[in-house]
Amino acid sequence: MPGTVLLHPVIDKGIRPGAENFAGGTLLCHCLDNPVKVTVKGQVAHNHACGCTQCWKPEGAIVSIVAVVPTENVTVSANGDKLKLVNPDATIRRHACKVCGVHMHGPVEKDHAFKGLTFVHPELSREDGWQAPQFGAFVSSLIEGGVKPDKMAGIRARFHELGLEPYDCLSPTLMDALAIFAAKKSGVLKE
Repeated sequence: MPGTVLLHPVIDKGIRPGAENFAGGTLLCHCLDNPVKVTVKGQVAHNHACGCTQCWKPEGAIVSIVAVVPTENVTVSANGDKLKLVNPDATIRRHACKVCGVHMHGPVEKDHAFKGLTFVHPELSREDGWQAPQFGAFVSSLIEGGVKPDKMAGIRARFHELGLEPYDCLSPTLMDALAIFAAKKSGVLKE
């Protein structure tokens, strides 16, 4: 793939579709001894390639692959004592392994449109069938993470080659959910 812009190992060779009726799986941190295990029941939603500076990315990736799942479907099933809260003030309460640094789960607990959802990285699972990435989010934020601005046109072109629409925020569906939440909270939109 000479000349190809590399975004993330999971999508660089093409995007594999998810499986219908996928039952979920187990996410593993990168520790060889006593890895943290997080069990996710059911399929994820809104899987996307994220360019924000907060999401965990594997070595060599410029974007993360992250999705959401209802918090009640997420259980730390082994070695939870190795987890630490990355930023207690953040809306997404990312929990990372203290040893390898991998972000294992990030519940949203604050009064927010995404309250009750947990952010996870499906790539940490050995099971096949997770929903394929659906879009690119926070693409402009790659610059904040150190990507040179003159590389952005090529990066956006690569997203399009992969069939992912690159947004400089979240997808329209998720942005609408945030706006509906704000409008209801302010009283502009009545239930």
